[in-house]
Amino acid sequence: MKRADPRTARVVIVGASAGGTSAAEALRSRGHEGSIVLIGAEQHAPYDRPPLSKQVLASATVDGATLALRGKNHLRDLGVEERYGVSAADLDLARRQVALSDGTAAEFDRLIIATGVTARNLPQAEGLAGVHTLRTIDDALALRWELSRASRVVVIGGGFLGSEVAAAAVGQGADVTIASSSTLLRSAVGELIGQQVTELHLANGVRVRAGSEGRVRALQSREGKVSGVAFVSGAPEPADLVVVCVGSEPAVDWLRFSGLAVGDGVQCASDCSAADGVYAVGDVAKWHNPRFDVAMRVEHRTNATEQALHVAERIITGDHAPYAPVPYFWSDQYDLKLQAHGYLRGHDEVHVAEGDLKSRRLIALYRRGPALTGVLAVGAAKALRQWRSRIEAGMTWEEALSLT
Repeated sequence: MKRADPRTARVVIVGASAGGTSAAEALRSRGHEGSIVLIGAEQHAPYDRPPLSKQVLASATVDGATLALRGKNHLRDLGVEERYGVSAADLDLARRQVALSDGTAAEFDRLIIATGVTARNLPQAEGLAGVHTLRTIDDALALRWELSRASRVVVIGGGFLGSEVAAAAVGQGADVTIASSSTLLRSAVGELIGQQVTELHLANGVRVRAGSEGRVRALQSREGKVSGVAFVSGAPEPADLVVVCVGSEPAVDWLRFSGLAVGDGVQCASDCSAADGVYAVGDVAKWHNPRFDVAMRVEHRTNATEQALHVAERIITGDHAPYAPVPYFWSDQYDLKLQAHGYLRGHDEVHVAEGDLKSRRLIALYRRGPALTGVLAVGAAKALRQWRSRIEAGMTWEEALSLT
């Protein structure tokens, strides 16, 4: 099949969040002259997601308009065709078509998949009032409304989202319990720092049920509304609001019969390509990062933008340069901002180079094999930047320890 000229190719982007929006902009800024179609399942124009668990829950004045990624006519002025409120239903690689939920199809020369993730829920939560997940602006606004009226809140899940929701709920004056199968943030930052995060929440009045005491057996209800949470061990927790933060699933159901490799996301090569002329970006993309020699899927805002820029460049140039970032993420909890660079998951060792969360200054280094692979910091912006550059330069663990 003859390939279209990359600068005039018709590009379809499925997913209208930060990754999809950034890809459309980057294509234009790099001289792309062909059609660009941006398809989003939500009715809303592109908006920023990280504030959903932070500013939206904490402030009654933050809404969809406040979170808009771009001005009202920005994408239209770039010649991007916007289609919101319609989702992808199927992909036909041979015909180069995306079937849409409204019965139409979008033809493409190049395809960028940016469908993100969907929130997991508990099976018994279906149809039960007072139980929420958090992924969209509509989810956040509905949760904020109930938070303002709730007195006892149980957050199920001790990852970043659950921790941030718990902090926001405390700020609204609620009595809050976090139920987690492990120390808070353990899977993301390790037991050592996770324990400090747990202590941070305890110091702010949150009850933390972790390990065996945090394993949920069932939701309790009365007259169709949640009334509490029962656990595998220990007494139940009464609740008039339950927030389920037990992770997410890559939004790949529409790709199951496409021929693309999917599972924990769209499986991509190191250049983020999933097939000839097909790429994935953001939360849905799982690619091999040669810098850390590991396949990773990163659910953080900065990665979605950077990955979109990389893919736009690959479409324009046609080359296969690998995407090898040092990922960055942050989390706002109470009045602290946790920031990290690198790849922290699956680490072999954590070394606290300085401080702790209680003192509001912390630098923790992460090792995988013989290499320095990550750094997490609070209140140490300059040092954080220095450690990031060392990760980027491929510093060994021994060299890193010699500097502490």
